Amino acid sequence: MSTQRYTPEFKAEAVRQVVERGYSVAEIAARLGVSTHSLYKWVSAVTPDKSEKQASELLEAKSEILRLRAQMRRLEEERDILK
Repeated sequence: MSTQRYTPEFKAEAVRQVVERGYSVAEIAARLGVSTHSLYKWVSAVTPDKSEKQASELLEAKSEILRLRAQMRRLEEERDILK
């Protein structure tokens, strides 16, 4: 097991190449001379957990549903007044 330490800047650039530029983990790991395991750990440390992301999306969807229901009630009341 290697005890080599990498700077935060080095890790950030490696992760950026995978996440933003779309290179594969294996390709970047080989190019930079790091293990794929390390690079996967770095990527997972900066990307949100899927369940966390899903919870956030669910919360956004629920709040939008509530907003749309309130808007629908208001519009139905306006429609009923105009009848």
